[in-house]
Amino acid sequence: MQLLSNDEWAKQCNNDGEFAIAARRWRGGIKLTLGDQTLALKVNEGVAQGGVPESPEGVIEFQASLEVWEKMLAQEPPRFHNDIMANISTGMGISRSGDFLAGAQYYGAAMRGIELIRASLTTPNDIPAPQQRTMPNYTIDAPVGRYVHLQLDGIDHRIYFEEAGQGGIPLLLQHTAGCHGSQWRHLFEDPRITERFHLIAYDLPFHGKSLPPTDKNWWSEEYALRGEFLRSIPLALSRALKIERPVFMGCSVGGLLALDLAHKHADEFRAVISVEGALKIGGDLANLQDLWHPQIGSQYKARLMEGLMSPMSPEYYRKETSFVYASGWPALFIGDLYYYIKDFDLTEFAQQIDTAKVGVHILSGEYDYSGTVELGEVAHNAIAGSTWTMMQGVGHFPMSENPDQFIQYLMPILEQIS
Repeated sequence: MQLLSNDEWAKQCNNDGEFAIAARRWRGGIKLTLGDQTLALKVNEGVAQGGVPESPEGVIEFQASLEVWEKMLAQEPPRFHNDIMANISTGMGISRSGDFLAGAQYYGAAMRGIELIRASLTTPNDIPAPQQRTMPNYTIDAPVGRYVHLQLDGIDHRIYFEEAGQGGIPLLLQHTAGCHGSQWRHLFEDPRITERFHLIAYDLPFHGKSLPPTDKNWWSEEYALRGEFLRSIPLALSRALKIERPVFMGCSVGGLLALDLAHKHADEFRAVISVEGALKIGGDLANLQDLWHPQIGSQYKARLMEGLMSPMSPEYYRKETSFVYASGWPALFIGDLYYYIKDFDLTEFAQQIDTAKVGVHILSGEYDYSGTVELGEVAHNAIAGSTWTMMQGVGHFPMSENPDQFIQYLMPILEQIS
């Protein structure tokens, strides 16, 4: 593998707008160990210079065999080799060291630097770029947004929701952790869906346009999303909107919630669609405290989310998806992960789900290293009568990172339900 020199790599970084923004005010550098080879940059106030940094302060280091780096730097990286954290989290061979704080603060710059190496080693393929969904000037999109007041745990919550496709089968849409209902926007514009389904995408309390309640001192409490509270929201929303036995579809946290509802409230839903679902995710919240740290900005979360997506998903949709993660209340993401990692566990109860009462459909993205395809298949095997599909070429956020691909996998399920 013919690598750039340190000086050539520095030139690539300094000529790249994304790197310049991500590296601003960075004093340190990055060092990559590729077998017995080394690539290194010194960075001073965001300006790169070829060479190994003299001081360890502010320096990020990654080490792996040349074989692992060849996969990482491929034009179409194989599963879990598309991103440094995807590789590390799944034990695929890369290790990290160096300045912990800088590793989070400037992870976006480091990962962009690696992407520039990848670009220097590959040539653009002949596959045409996906068609962007640009609309004529003055077009008004399909969804209409409103607010509804729901009493949850005795507190008045003003919940924002958007809907389209009036008159069809009601379909509640739950977003991922730390995000909001805009993730589902592409489904609202597809008449194949809205002609038969009444789509309702809502923002959880504290998310998106669902502002915090005014009759609770929420700012003095640590936010943690718990199952009983989360399950109550689609039930209360269904009652408020006078819809009976809707279909429920959620992704990530919402994907777990879908299976949770099928287990505990089967009579309330005609079917659930669990996107990136599992019986248990696992992990330790104590190891994720850099997701809410006074010296680490929300851009870190955003860049981590890009690593959960497929490198084949359109870049403009990947960036849109990560943008939302950089825009939310800082406490949200780690707080939502309380349910995702600690509170939710159906491993001993999955066989109790009665698919004669509620249909269960599971969709797992190939590149998702959190709710993996393996976890999705385990859930399917434990729930008699469920369906499961691995979605090739997408990751953890299929409905927003690659909507065209996602809808291809979704349509057969909606056909079956309708």
